[in-house]
Amino acid sequence: MDIVKNKVQSWLEIRDNTPKAITINRNEDLQIYFAKNKIWYIGEASELQEFYKQIDGKETTFWGSVPTSGLEIKKIHSGLPKKIIDKLTDIVIDNYNGVESEDTTKLEEWKKIAKENNFDKLLHKLLRETICLGDGAIRYSYDKNISDLPILEWFPGDMIDVIYKRGRLNEIVFKSYYEKDNKKYLLKEHRGWGYISYELFDRDNLVSLSTIESLSNLKNVIFDKSVMWAELFKIDDNSKYLGRGASKLDGKYDAFDSLDEILSQWVEAVRLGKATKYIPDKLLPKDKDTGEIMPPNPFDNQYILTDSDISENGRSEIKVTQPDIPSDKYYQSYVTYLDLCLQGLISPSTLGIDTKKIQDPNSAYERQMEKTTLYTRQSIIEALNDFIPKVINGVLKSYEQMQNKKPSEDIEINVNFGEYDSPSFDSQIDTITKAKNGGIMSIETSVKELYGDSKDNDWIEEEILRLKEEQGITEMEEPSISQDLDLFNEIDTKEEETPKETK
Repeated sequence: MDIVKNKVQSWLEIRDNTPKAITINRNEDLQIYFAKNKIWYIGEASELQEFYKQIDGKETTFWGSVPTSGLEIKKIHSGLPKKIIDKLTDIVIDNYNGVESEDTTKLEEWKKIAKENNFDKLLHKLLRETICLGDGAIRYSYDKNISDLPILEWFPGDMIDVIYKRGRLNEIVFKSYYEKDNKKYLLKEHRGWGYISYELFDRDNLVSLSTIESLSNLKNVIFDKSVMWAELFKIDDNSKYLGRGASKLDGKYDAFDSLDEILSQWVEAVRLGKATKYIPDKLLPKDKDTGEIMPPNPFDNQYILTDSDISENGRSEIKVTQPDIPSDKYYQSYVTYLDLCLQGLISPSTLGIDTKKIQDPNSAYERQMEKTTLYTRQSIIEALNDFIPKVINGVLKSYEQMQNKKPSEDIEINVNFGEYDSPSFDSQIDTITKAKNGGIMSIETSVKELYGDSKDNDWIEEEILRLKEEQGITEMEEPSISQDLDLFNEIDTKEEETPKETK
């Protein structure tokens, strides 16, 4: 059969195609990923240019390209990444209303610890850096020289390593740098389930902790394996670096680069589009004292010298020329790439961008785009709803261990976030009002839909009663048949007991 098969294949000229291996060289590691996000957030044009000149593929990017000598232009950065990250952070933290728990004793302990560590400010910092870099971790430490309460320290993603075992978080490594005798040392603090260990490195060489005097007292610690004195925080999963978080800027770098290129070319066109005066030598401005021709100034009297027209019908006159600037084309390109930068991330109106210039003011574009901000905000809040209770329980357990107590069970924590005041709230009012006036929504449903979780149940019930009273809607108890029958039976009984003469 093999012989027959080979003969048939040779006769039909059938060839087996061996699968080819495709190799992709990834020249960017995790640290470069963090550095890129940091540089975009800082937004310094000079730093962006220096960074992109040192990475692969720089020739195809605006910030990495080197213009021909004599044709240099001023490279301008829009500052959009920083605005996006700061605004997303603000609309979440500004609506953070603390936590609640039925265990009032432990809740009071946490409030003391939170006040000592200025937790609200720390939360703002860690959220901003997580949105920018992708992840980070918070650790719980103790230093009697500073405070008797736990000390909360935040480390951004570029200062930690995360180790997983069988898909589960096993260890967080916190990295700190120290200098001595013009040498830089790296301290790695390993925090896992039930232990803390320390390692000090001089480049790749492991050295004693006593090398740095301030670290000589550090000792490895072992405690209850059910507790880790640290907590990892991330919002989205990174598709390139498994187990790590993804920056909200991820996938937007080319759009930001192109937007800056359009802005820079636009500004260069405006600069080159200045009006130019062609003045005959007889009409040139002259110095009143010396009579010499005054040199041109680029800001007030820029001109080009021409010969006087000596033809028969010629006359000497000043001519002013100015090239046309295709502002409409630049603006359309700017709007297109601005939309790519914000797509799936945040609404233009949230950033204060006039959307009427971008789209038809009569369209539903603004309302639909505002939903994007709400979706992004909701993903951040969901991550915080999972992270904050873990931090609180972890801190309380570590505090109990420091007091030589056995760690107690986790307490239930409710994280409160208020309603986001946005243009969509107005549209929500319009929608609910139309539904209620159309007779397809009750007062109870409309109030609950409008305020959601921003108000407690007692307030909502009171608001429903107030609205009903204002609208003249009152609720009266209907008499029941059973009550009427009982009343009649009671009357008959009394009549039987009363003497006939009295009747």
